[in-house]
Amino acid sequence: MEDFMAVPVVLITGALTGIGRSTAEAFARDGASVVVSGRHPDAGDLLAKELNGLGARAEFFRADVRSDDDLRDLVDFTVDRFGRIDVAFNNAGTEGVPGPITEVTDDGYASVFDTNVRGTLLSLKHEFRVMKQTGGSIINVSSTYGQMGFPDASLYVGSKHAIIGITKGVALEGARHNIRVNAVAPGFTRTAMYERVTGADAVRDAVNAVLPMHRPGTPQEVATAVQFLGSTQSQYITGQVITLDGGLMAGWPLFPEN
Repeated sequence: MEDFMAVPVVLITGALTGIGRSTAEAFARDGASVVVSGRHPDAGDLLAKELNGLGARAEFFRADVRSDDDLRDLVDFTVDRFGRIDVAFNNAGTEGVPGPITEVTDDGYASVFDTNVRGTLLSLKHEFRVMKQTGGSIINVSSTYGQMGFPDASLYVGSKHAIIGITKGVALEGARHNIRVNAVAPGFTRTAMYERVTGADAVRDAVNAVLPMHRPGTPQEVATAVQFLGSTQSQYITGQVITLDGGLMAGWPLFPEN
């Protein structure tokens, strides 16, 4: 078996777009063995081909994180193909349909919490099942909205708060098995979700104006943090949240006019 330090085995859910895709590409460039997962086989197969071209040994496996059976099969496929899982990035998520609390429905709740919260829990369940034998690093995805409130987004905000709590609790379970569990919490990041949420250029300009760095983050910047948490450079870090928000959570920026 190849040395973990030389060739890590990385599993990524929600890998077909945005932060997940950028993270898969970053690990691939480093020559990792990568299993990418999502719900769209055509896009997944194309991504795996691209990752192989970047230097990875990559496979796509279709899985819906809302399904316990799918996640069991995804984890088993990864172990069957590459022998173990060293790094798992639980990235699948959805913002749902924004709206006031008076318009929350059972279906709206299920669409957000089944993907963001249940999907993270089920991913952890099956990743722990195999990582208990070898150890490893798991990174979940929260958000700055997991550390603050935002109007008309109660379901999304609640789900991202939940992921931080789950991360901290499960990290304590994993410590005795040499399994580290952390989270990344991106702020405004230039993804398709960012484009949907901000909409018009005027809204994006207004958002950028209140960000201390006056710009959104990039998926590549989040990928760098995931790689750090998956590496031995962070081997004494567990139960933590790395916030990537350009300074937004530090406080209200007061810049002089230029």
